[in-house]
Amino acid sequence: MLFASCSGLVILLIIRRTNGDSVTQTEGPVTLPERAALTLNCTYQTSYSAFIFWYVQYPKKEPELLLKSSENQETNSRGFQASHVKSDSSFHLEKPSVQLSDSAVYYCVLR
Repeated sequence: MLFASCSGLVILLIIRRTNGDSVTQTEGPVTLPERAALTLNCTYQTSYSAFIFWYVQYPKKEPELLLKSSENQETNSRGFQASHVKSDSSFHLEKPSVQLSDSAVYYCVLR
C-alpha cells in the first residue's frame, strides 16, 4: 500500500470561496515526518457573522467535520486544535505531533 510505505505525512489543501466571501489557507501539499508539529493557516474575509470549519477527507472517504469555530475559544478533536480569533479573522489548525494516519486533504470552510 502506498500510504503504509511512505515515510512522510502528506497533507493536501483546497481553497474554498463563496458569495464574495473568501478563505485563504496554506496551499499545496505539505510533507512532514511523523511526530512533527503541524500548523495549517486559515484566514477569512466576510461581511457577515462567520461560522468557520475545518473538514478532513481521508483517502477514499467522504469529507467529514473535524473542527468548528467557537468564538474566541480553542476547540479540539482527534489531537487537532484551532482557535477562532475574530479580531484577525483566523482559525489556524494545529497538531503538536502528526502521524501517518493524519495523511488527508484538509479544507477550511466559511459558512
